[in-house]
Amino acid sequence: MTQPTDIRRALALRAPSRPFRVLDGCCCIGGGSEGYRRAFGPDVRITGVDIEPQPDYRGDDFRQGDAIEFIRAHGHEFDFIHISPPCQGEGAPTKGTNKARNAAIGRTYPRLIGPARAALEVTGRPYVIENVAGSEVRKDIRLCGEQFGLAVLMHRYFELGGWTTVQPAHPRHRGRVRGYRHGQYFDGPYVAAYGKGGGKATVDEIRAAKGIDWSTDHLKLREALPPAYTEWIGRAYLATLAGALDVAA
Repeated sequence: MTQPTDIRRALALRAPSRPFRVLDGCCCIGGGSEGYRRAFGPDVRITGVDIEPQPDYRGDDFRQGDAIEFIRAHGHEFDFIHISPPCQGEGAPTKGTNKARNAAIGRTYPRLIGPARAALEVTGRPYVIENVAGSEVRKDIRLCGEQFGLAVLMHRYFELGGWTTVQPAHPRHRGRVRGYRHGQYFDGPYVAAYGKGGGKATVDEIRAAKGIDWSTDHLKLREALPPAYTEWIGRAYLATLAGALDVAA
């Protein structure tokens, strides 16, 4: 990965007269925003957008509203864009028995990856779309908590637009996720950072497992990306940018 001098050089040449501007769409409490701050350093300004109020948001600016509409209107003003569309319409809740159950109670979820991709491509900016297995996101990169020594697995996939990088090695999991499965309790090195009951992780356990210390909202903590994921993504982008600048020099 790039050294600090390479990172400063890449940012200085990319945006010489102002901060490096990052947009975090569907930002939740800003787990992704914090990771990008760690990657890009003090010369970054991060704006988060979410349809819901996020009093615990970790970033410089917060705008409440539709993230895709915001990208359409303002995406060109940023140097790098990340969006994490809600996964309810993309993964397991829309498939198999979950799909039948949702249909029976009249519950539907929007499919947002396609519209998000279309909006991002119009901006011409480098971007990342994050989502779950089974979603329509292109599986350019897969990240897992085990890659960063975290006590949560949380596999997530990242589509990279306008740039590319190499998939990192995925270490073998060290055991099971702790909690009850079909009435039987299993112990293990990972906590279940989703749902409640059945041995699921507490607020303090999720905070420790994901490396998020600025919120105590159980639901938002469950939804948030571990900052380690986007720190890796941000550093990978900077390595690609620095390499392109070296070629052009």
